Amino acid sequence: MKVHKVVLLIVDHDDLGAAGLKTEIENVNYPNDCVSPNVMSIETREIEWRDDHPLNMRNQSRAEFERLFGKGTT
Repeated sequence: MKVHKVVLLIVDHDDLGAAGLKTEIENVNYPNDCVSPNVMSIETREIEWRDDHPLNMRNQSRAEFERLFGKGTT
């Protein structure tokens, strides 16, 4: 499974891939055009997913994010 850094962290259960996620984020139909996202960059890491994965645990997700993408990435 892949995780992507778009400064959001998205666990890609449907295997959309980086390009697919970019398209989905940019083409969402936001009411009243309240936001107009434009993905400027995206990073991807491959992980082995399991229900107890640190990204699935609120008290561990920040540390795992920093381990995968580096400190100071938020």
